[in-house]
Amino acid sequence: MIDPGRAFGTGAHPTTRLCLELLQELEPTSLLDVGCGSGVVSIAAAKLGFAPVRAVDLDETALEVTTANAAANVVVVDVGVELLRSELAVMNIALDVVERLLPALPVRRAITSGYLDSDEPRAEGWHSLERRVRDGWAADLLELRP
Repeated sequence: MIDPGRAFGTGAHPTTRLCLELLQELEPTSLLDVGCGSGVVSIAAAKLGFAPVRAVDLDETALEVTTANAAANVVVVDVGVELLRSELAVMNIALDVVERLLPALPVRRAITSGYLDSDEPRAEGWHSLERRVRDGWAADLLELRP
């Protein structure tokens, strides 16, 4: 159950679905949802066994909506503005934001989306492990090189 309220994200967009597909194939670990919007990715991750799950957004409304949606779905999601160290990040946001944030993320792997299949995120030290495409959109599983 997701009520986006005034926040972004119902889970129906191809980029969200691609992120969730990639997430389902990974072993549950700690997760950072950057640009959480309505919390759909955070909530799905918690239901898949990821823990702890940290939802981050600069929009106070998104944090309020994520908190309410997590409670409605009876899952634990830590909501805030700080990027806490995690094993995996998910970012379903614009390509320029993905590329700007990747170097600053305290994670070693990231699922990124929110951009067209003709675009590909580039950030020093990161390389692609897997790419998925649907309806003209793309999602990537990236890893930080040691």
